[in-house]
Amino acid sequence: MRLTNSPRLTPELLLHAYRAGIFPMAERRNDPNLFWVSPDARGVLPLDGFHLPKRLARTIRSDRFTVKIDTVFTDVMTLCAAPAPDRSESWINDEILSLYTALHRMGHAHSVECWRDGALVGGLYGVKIGAAFFGESMFSRERDASKVALAHLVARLKFGGFRLLDAQFITSHLAQFGAIEIPRDAYLALLAAALEHDADFYCPAPSGNSGSASLAVASGDVALTAEVDAITGNIWPGWLVAQLITQTS
Repeated sequence: MRLTNSPRLTPELLLHAYRAGIFPMAERRNDPNLFWVSPDARGVLPLDGFHLPKRLARTIRSDRFTVKIDTVFTDVMTLCAAPAPDRSESWINDEILSLYTALHRMGHAHSVECWRDGALVGGLYGVKIGAAFFGESMFSRERDASKVALAHLVARLKFGGFRLLDAQFITSHLAQFGAIEIPRDAYLALLAAALEHDADFYCPAPSGNSGSASLAVASGDVALTAEVDAITGNIWPGWLVAQLITQTS
């Protein structure tokens, strides 16, 4: 279901829309117009039902990529919007880029980034409200980079107390990890339950991250935690990520 004739978007209106289960898209990268979307069947990725293929688990444990969060959010969005071999067009236009960058500055939008030899080679971004995370888009410039970013996201969400990972639409790429479609009413019930709680996207690794990051979290200083993560990337080792996402509650 598409909802058109929307008022001019602001970051605050965008957050309100997400709380109602609605999100914006553009038809093309260079199309200035946006429309609201509320799918009849919503894609979700159950956090306790994430399927980790053995080959990908080996890649994650090898730490082939250095995985950081929130160090180059706008770069991740820009690369998500760029043409790719499997995608000639993008729904991310300039207004969406501007709006979600504003959400990032407000602490509501986050990126997971895969780096190799100093280059950004894969990643994803999404929106966090309460204990819900809304995955928006991902990109990959090297084999498995976006998959590794997704695995790191799931580990972080599980350990941080999240209750919902919204995938919006199901693709074959997401289905291999256990993503499913549910009716809109069932999705809205899950969303409402997740919004009643809070979760911590900046949680340090269970075994303890860098001393400064752990100190920031222990002190309860959210702003300091975010600042530390923007510098350090809040890096979690691959073996820990593989372990966390193969555990069930």
